[in-house]
Amino acid sequence: MKLLKVIAVSVSIAFAPVVFADKLAVLGVQEALLKSNAAASFKKSLQNELKGDESRLLELEKQAKLMREKIQKNGSSMSENELKQARLQFQKVFQEYQRNGQELQQKRAEREQGFIKDMKPKLDDIIRKIIKDNQYDVILAKQATVYYGKGFDITPTVVKLLNK
Repeated sequence: MKLLKVIAVSVSIAFAPVVFADKLAVLGVQEALLKSNAAASFKKSLQNELKGDESRLLELEKQAKLMREKIQKNGSSMSENELKQARLQFQKVFQEYQRNGQELQQKRAEREQGFIKDMKPKLDDIIRKIIKDNQYDVILAKQATVYYGKGFDITPTVVKLLNK
Protein backbone atom coordinates (compact mmCIF):
# COMPACT_ATOMS: atom_id res chain seq x y z
CA MET A 1 0.00 0.00 0.00
CA LYS A 2 2.85 2.34 0.86
CA LEU A 3 4.44 1.65 -2.56
CA LEU A 4 1.16 2.58 -4.26
CA LYS A 5 1.12 5.94 -2.46
CA VAL A 6 4.73 6.62 -3.48
CA ILE A 7 3.89 5.85 -7.11
CA ALA A 8 0.80 8.07 -7.00
CA VAL A 9 2.75 10.98 -5.53
CA SER A 10 5.56 10.51 -8.07
CA VAL A 11 3.12 10.56 -10.98
CA SER A 12 1.40 13.65 -9.56
CA ILE A 13 4.70 15.49 -9.28
CA ALA A 14 5.75 14.47 -12.78
CA PHE A 15 2.60 15.91 -14.33
CA ALA A 16 2.29 18.95 -12.05
CA PRO A 17 3.72 21.47 -14.57
CA VAL A 18 1.17 20.36 -17.16
CA VAL A 19 -1.69 20.70 -14.68
CA PHE A 20 -0.73 24.27 -13.80
CA ALA A 21 -0.09 25.38 -17.39
CA ASP A 22 -2.45 28.04 -18.72
CA LYS A 23 -1.99 27.37 -22.40
CA LEU A 24 -1.35 23.93 -23.90
CA ALA A 25 -0.85 22.62 -27.42
CA VAL A 26 0.01 19.34 -29.10
CA LEU A 27 2.39 18.95 -32.02
CA GLY A 28 3.19 16.04 -34.30
CA VAL A 29 6.75 16.99 -35.25
CA GLN A 30 7.32 14.07 -37.59
CA GLU A 31 3.88 14.53 -39.14
CA ALA A 32 4.60 18.22 -39.75
CA LEU A 33 7.92 17.43 -41.42
CA LEU A 34 6.42 14.69 -43.59
CA LYS A 35 3.51 16.85 -44.74
CA SER A 36 5.72 19.77 -45.73
CA ASN A 37 6.50 20.71 -49.32
CA ALA A 38 10.20 20.23 -48.54
CA ALA A 39 9.51 16.58 -47.62
CA ALA A 40 7.60 15.99 -50.85
CA SER A 41 10.45 17.49 -52.84
CA PHE A 42 12.98 15.46 -50.87
CA LYS A 43 11.05 12.21 -51.46
CA LYS A 44 10.96 12.89 -55.19
CA SER A 45 14.68 13.68 -55.42
CA LEU A 46 15.54 10.64 -53.27
CA GLN A 47 13.40 8.43 -55.47
CA ASN A 48 15.20 9.73 -58.57
CA GLU A 49 18.59 9.36 -56.91
CA LEU A 50 17.95 5.74 -55.86
CA LYS A 51 16.05 4.66 -58.99
CA GLY A 52 19.06 2.83 -60.46
CA ASP A 53 19.81 1.02 -57.19
CA GLU A 54 16.17 -0.02 -56.83
CA SER A 55 15.94 -1.36 -60.37
CA ARG A 56 19.19 -3.31 -59.85
CA LEU A 57 17.74 -4.76 -56.64
CA LEU A 58 14.54 -5.79 -58.42
CA GLU A 59 16.57 -7.45 -61.16
CA LEU A 60 18.59 -9.42 -58.60
CA GLU A 61 15.36 -10.49 -56.88
CA LYS A 62 13.94 -11.65 -60.19
CA GLN A 63 17.13 -13.61 -60.98
CA ALA A 64 17.10 -15.28 -57.56
CA LYS A 65 13.44 -16.28 -57.92
CA LEU A 66 14.02 -17.74 -61.38
CA MET A 67 17.05 -19.70 -60.14
CA ARG A 68 15.14 -21.02 -57.13
CA GLU A 69 12.20 -22.08 -59.34
CA LYS A 70 14.60 -23.78 -61.77
CA ILE A 71 16.23 -25.72 -58.95
CA GLN A 72 12.84 -26.74 -57.53
CA LYS A 73 11.47 -27.71 -60.91
CA ASN A 74 14.50 -29.38 -62.49
CA GLY A 75 16.52 -30.36 -59.43
CA SER A 76 15.52 -34.02 -59.54
CA SER A 77 16.61 -34.38 -63.18
CA MET A 78 19.96 -32.60 -62.69
CA SER A 79 23.20 -34.37 -61.96
CA GLU A 80 24.63 -33.84 -58.51
CA ASN A 81 27.34 -31.56 -59.92
CA GLU A 82 24.80 -29.46 -61.90
CA LEU A 83 22.56 -29.17 -58.84
CA LYS A 84 25.51 -28.10 -56.71
CA GLN A 85 26.51 -25.46 -59.29
CA ALA A 86 22.92 -24.18 -59.54
CA ARG A 87 22.67 -23.89 -55.76
CA LEU A 88 26.00 -22.06 -55.52
CA GLN A 89 24.91 -19.68 -58.28
CA PHE A 90 21.58 -19.08 -56.52
CA GLN A 91 23.36 -18.49 -53.22
CA LYS A 92 25.73 -15.98 -54.85
CA VAL A 93 22.87 -14.01 -56.45
CA PHE A 94 20.80 -14.13 -53.26
CA GLN A 95 23.71 -12.85 -51.15
CA GLU A 96 24.27 -10.01 -53.63
CA TYR A 97 20.54 -9.23 -53.45
CA GLN A 98 20.67 -9.09 -49.66
CA ARG A 99 23.82 -6.94 -49.63
CA ASN A 100 22.38 -4.50 -52.18
CA GLY A 101 19.11 -4.34 -50.24
CA GLN A 102 20.93 -3.48 -47.03
CA GLU A 103 23.05 -0.87 -48.79
CA LEU A 104 19.94 0.70 -50.30
CA GLN A 105 18.22 0.83 -46.92
CA GLN A 106 21.30 2.37 -45.36
CA LYS A 107 21.58 4.99 -48.12
CA ARG A 108 17.91 5.88 -47.74
CA ALA A 109 18.18 6.12 -43.94
CA GLU A 110 21.29 8.32 -44.16
CA ARG A 111 19.64 10.68 -46.64
CA GLU A 112 16.47 10.86 -44.50
CA GLN A 113 18.53 11.64 -41.40
CA GLY A 114 20.31 14.35 -43.38
CA PHE A 115 16.97 15.83 -44.41
CA ILE A 116 15.74 15.88 -40.80
CA LYS A 117 19.04 17.42 -39.65
CA ASP A 118 18.73 20.13 -42.32
CA MET A 119 15.10 20.86 -41.43
CA LYS A 120 15.55 20.87 -37.64
CA PRO A 121 16.82 24.48 -37.30
CA LYS A 122 13.93 25.81 -39.40
CA LEU A 123 11.44 23.68 -37.46
CA ASP A 124 12.87 24.83 -34.12
CA ASP A 125 12.61 28.48 -35.20
CA ILE A 126 8.99 27.99 -36.24
CA ILE A 127 8.11 26.30 -32.95
CA ARG A 128 9.80 29.10 -30.96
CA LYS A 129 7.87 31.69 -32.98
CA ILE A 130 4.57 29.90 -32.34
CA ILE A 131 5.34 29.63 -28.62
CA LYS A 132 6.22 33.34 -28.45
CA ASP A 133 3.26 34.52 -30.55
CA ASN A 134 0.70 32.38 -28.74
CA GLN A 135 2.33 32.35 -25.29
CA TYR A 136 2.15 28.57 -24.87
CA ASP A 137 3.26 27.19 -21.53
CA VAL A 138 3.49 23.56 -22.69
CA ILE A 139 3.61 21.82 -26.07
CA LEU A 140 3.12 18.07 -25.85
CA ALA A 141 4.14 15.46 -28.39
CA LYS A 142 1.03 14.41 -30.29
CA GLN A 143 2.06 10.74 -30.19
CA ALA A 144 2.28 10.81 -26.38
CA THR A 145 -1.14 12.41 -25.93
CA VAL A 146 -4.14 10.19 -25.32
CA TYR A 147 -6.76 12.84 -26.01
CA TYR A 148 -6.85 16.48 -27.02
CA GLY A 149 -9.57 18.82 -28.26
CA LYS A 150 -9.69 20.27 -31.77
CA GLY A 151 -8.08 23.61 -30.96
CA PHE A 152 -4.98 22.13 -29.32
CA ASP A 153 -3.25 20.65 -32.40
CA ILE A 154 -0.78 23.14 -33.88
CA THR A 155 0.63 20.68 -36.45
CA PRO A 156 -1.24 22.25 -39.42
CA THR A 157 0.09 25.69 -38.43
CA VAL A 158 3.65 24.34 -38.31
CA VAL A 159 3.20 22.72 -41.75
CA LYS A 160 1.90 26.01 -43.17
CA LEU A 161 4.91 27.89 -41.78
CA LEU A 162 7.34 25.23 -43.01
CA ASN A 163 5.89 25.67 -46.51
CA LYS A 164 6.56 29.43 -46.57
